[in-house]
Amino acid sequence: MIRSALVTGAGSGIGRAIALRLAADGANVFCAGRTVAALEETVEAITAGGGLASVLRLDLRDAAAVAELPKRCGHIDALVANSGIAGPRAPVWEIDPDEWEATLRVNLTGGFLLARAILPDMLERGSGSVVFVGSTTATRPMPGRAAYAASKSGLVGLVRSTALDAGPFGVRVNLVTPGPVAGDRLDAVLNGQAVARGSTPERVRSEFLAQSPLRRLTESEDIANAVAYLAGEASKGITGAELVVSSGVVMG
Repeated sequence: MIRSALVTGAGSGIGRAIALRLAADGANVFCAGRTVAALEETVEAITAGGGLASVLRLDLRDAAAVAELPKRCGHIDALVANSGIAGPRAPVWEIDPDEWEATLRVNLTGGFLLARAILPDMLERGSGSVVFVGSTTATRPMPGRAAYAASKSGLVGLVRSTALDAGPFGVRVNLVTPGPVAGDRLDAVLNGQAVARGSTPERVRSEFLAQSPLRRLTESEDIANAVAYLAGEASKGITGAELVVSSGVVMG
């Protein structure tokens, strides 16, 4: 059983769904992120259902703050590195270098800093699970998303290498890769793609749906279920793996 979990980006969307699911499974969930008001809503939803949770204000760009997590949280059984930003929407030759660096700083380096902070205690105890949340954009690119795609592609190497290093100590590291997930972020992406391609959000959405054998968009709860599986004991024989949850849009 997962006694304690740390979920970043827990204030909305996928992160909130993950926090709710792990709390429902009995974990005491540290809901981390930058927007306290949103985190408080997640915590309220968890406690209203009888679960345990607390707000943990955290900026992954602050390496010193991330390094202090063990002192603030104590033992963590499951770390879910879910935070991410969309980054610039432009072809690579139009991307400002600062925007590029900012995207990688949160989406990739942020995950590295989390693992660096939390793993030593897991290794010492000989147990624990780390789950990174990636994106099918890493292997199925879209126009104008080079920075985001690069950051999520980097997670694949980070997960596999870390799994190799941590495995002998009994700690597992895996990656959940969502496809297009219904919600505000997808709506923003569709609008951006429509502008970039001279199309409409409705047409782009229709094209997304047509790519799914199930003819559906992935829901946040689908991702949460996959994360809960990889975080828990039911997947104790799995590490260094990528679990794609895309309603069949990407198969692998």
